Amino acid sequence: MMMQATLRTSVNFTGVGLHTGRLVRMVVRPQAAHLGIWFQRSDLPGSAMIPARFDAVPMSRLCTKLQGDGGSEVSTVEHVMAALAGCGIHNALIEVDGPELPILDGSAAPFVRAFLAAGIQKQTAAIRAIEVLKDVVVRDGEAEARLSPAAGLEMDFTIDFADAAIGRQRRVANLANGRFVRELCDSRTFCRKADVDAMHAAGLALGGTYDNAVVVDGDTVLSPGGLRHADEAVRHKMLDALGDLALAGAPILGRYTGVRAGHMLTNQLLRALYSDPNAFRFVECTDAQAARLPGIGVGRADLAHVA
Repeated sequence: MMMQATLRTSVNFTGVGLHTGRLVRMVVRPQAAHLGIWFQRSDLPGSAMIPARFDAVPMSRLCTKLQGDGGSEVSTVEHVMAALAGCGIHNALIEVDGPELPILDGSAAPFVRAFLAAGIQKQTAAIRAIEVLKDVVVRDGEAEARLSPAAGLEMDFTIDFADAAIGRQRRVANLANGRFVRELCDSRTFCRKADVDAMHAAGLALGGTYDNAVVVDGDTVLSPGGLRHADEAVRHKMLDALGDLALAGAPILGRYTGVRAGHMLTNQLLRALYSDPNAFRFVECTDAQAARLPGIGVGRADLAHVA
């Protein structure tokens, strides 16, 4: 039977936070089986603990934020959560000395490289997953997010932006066999120049630069080096969705369909799933089921495909 996994050794990261622009230090540590993913604010009294759970997410549209007891918060967790899920890591403690994680290059690739370099340790506990039993859907205007029954984790995402540099993009992927690492993890967050200017004027996104995001202006990509993939924008939306789905508390066996969906809509989808006890069940994965999850069998050779 396929077992849960954690890191073999701790991994350190240092970089600026996207919104505050302040230097952030972060350590991802191994964690015992069944404990899941937790964040710890090492800069706060008592080193406040914050669970990586969908029901710890307050209202926040620009990124995914988590809130613990006493009001402690940590934001922009979606990229590291995607990297953990995409590398098949079920248990980890993430220590951070500020209110947000480092943005690094705007993708999940730096986390993935570091995790695979540190090594992944199997644990003596079976993988427990969430099997989707019927369709669950949430909508917000033209945006929609849906979970449907499927044998493994599949994803179908569509975006549509007026900027010609992005436009309408759709990508469908079965995320088994390391596909997240090979095809999605290096895709960066993206935004329009007008939005960047407005956020800077409002004192937001102070750590955002052309080096940690794809910035577009009409039909022009302003970031140095251009795009890593012709459809980098929709790939990044899939990366974000995987990170947000990882807050379910267990891997998901189901098909996620997103149409113009964002962080909050995916969070509302998880809340809708959990509110209907007939829509899912927890299962102890067989080897065949576990093999259909992201991260199972991923190794350093997969990094050859990463930009």
